[in-house]
Amino acid sequence: MTYRFGVFAFDERTATLTRSDRPVALEPQPARALALLLSRAGDLVRRDELSAHLWGDTHVDVDRGLAYCIGQLRAALGDSADNPRFIQTLPRRGFSFIAPVATEDGRSTFDVRRSAFDGTENDVAATTNAEPRTSNDARRSGLGALMLAVATVVALIAAAAGWWAQSRNRAPERPIVAVALFENETGDASHEPVVAALSDVIVERLTALGPARIGVNGNSSVLRRPRADRDPRAVARDTHASFLVSGSLTRKDGRLSLLVQLIKLDDGTHIWVQRVSRPPDDRLETLDEDVAVQIEKAVRRIVLKDGVQIS
Repeated sequence: MTYRFGVFAFDERTATLTRSDRPVALEPQPARALALLLSRAGDLVRRDELSAHLWGDTHVDVDRGLAYCIGQLRAALGDSADNPRFIQTLPRRGFSFIAPVATEDGRSTFDVRRSAFDGTENDVAATTNAEPRTSNDARRSGLGALMLAVATVVALIAAAAGWWAQSRNRAPERPIVAVALFENETGDASHEPVVAALSDVIVERLTALGPARIGVNGNSSVLRRPRADRDPRAVARDTHASFLVSGSLTRKDGRLSLLVQLIKLDDGTHIWVQRVSRPPDDRLETLDEDVAVQIEKAVRRIVLKDGVQIS
């Protein structure tokens, strides 16, 4: 089954999402969540239903897992939790796909669900056993069906016009910042745990700025590639981000030094660079917090235009 909504299409057989016929990167679990939401567009999909669909009896952190899947879907669709166009969150209940959805044969999701009740044995029996209707009854029935069809078309046009007007008046979509896995270039394996945890700390810090203001992506596979193999265009395509945070820990003249960069992905230019140095015997216990604070200030000032000065 292929579902179409707005400029998007989703083929549930191949779990492929496209935007204007161009592929959109989507991980397997968010793709499975999207398939369920689309198949029940307009209905509430309860949290326990979605969890069972994704993980079955496997023990997982459901809240975190669902938040990640829905967050990835919204990032792929350019959607917002505060002003949703596609996926609406119903607190403590579940989720609903609220945009109009059509199937590959041109029917709406409502028609697909309704067709499950058409052509059953009960329907056939009821038709067979029904008393013959008079010509006036038939005319009135036909007129009523025509009026219902016209009213449905008018309602759909009005809803589409309202959605279009709302989309025109909506504020520009939030910027998305990708956070790459930081690299340890000191040759000292004892620094690996600290460096590996840096990206998670930064993701957590930036997410706290508010999902309505900024999107943060730290999970795409492209962000875990070595810096030499990380093409800015591939990062932009796979994460839908406009900015990239990356960094590397080095040792120079006996001192540890972490170089942090904020890169503009459309042209690959460095728009902010900061070097955080540490003494030779430093155990890097406060490095993650110091770096996260500096990056938050840079993102506020440069990306969100908050006017925060970098210390």
